[in-house]
Amino acid sequence: MKELIGSPGTVSGLVLRIGQCAFAAASVGFMVSASGFSGYTAFCYLIASMGLQMLWSFGLACLDGYALRRKRDLQNPVLVSLFVVGDWVTAMLSLAAACSSAGVIVLYAKDLKFCKAQGHDHLPCNMFEISVVFAFITWVLIATSSHVMFWILASV
Repeated sequence: MKELIGSPGTVSGLVLRIGQCAFAAASVGFMVSASGFSGYTAFCYLIASMGLQMLWSFGLACLDGYALRRKRDLQNPVLVSLFVVGDWVTAMLSLAAACSSAGVIVLYAKDLKFCKAQGHDHLPCNMFEISVVFAFITWVLIATSSHVMFWILASV
């Protein structure tokens, strides 16, 4: 079978998982550093979703690192099906969280001019926006991983 980019137990798979974990951590970091994030349910959901994504990606990055170090093959049908389910679940949660948070940002910052009307510093709004951008980047990476895992499962 041809090796796909992002396959488990490969260097590209490890880089993909580290990227997912890093961007999810960046999203959480920017959101938590902005004042007033806890007043919005969508932002709290984003933090919970990205936290789950960090745990999932970090665990699979450790597994990829172990497989690379020990030269193990992770293309077992049972293991790949677990990866598919986990990736699809975290991908859907990440997309939902990123979209709902983006909706809140558009409503308050752009439509209602919340940041300008209240005389607030633009920093919290900018931090929210950066966090959501990182969440979408995380979703793109997990969607890529989900797609690769699906094709690996279909070929195993």
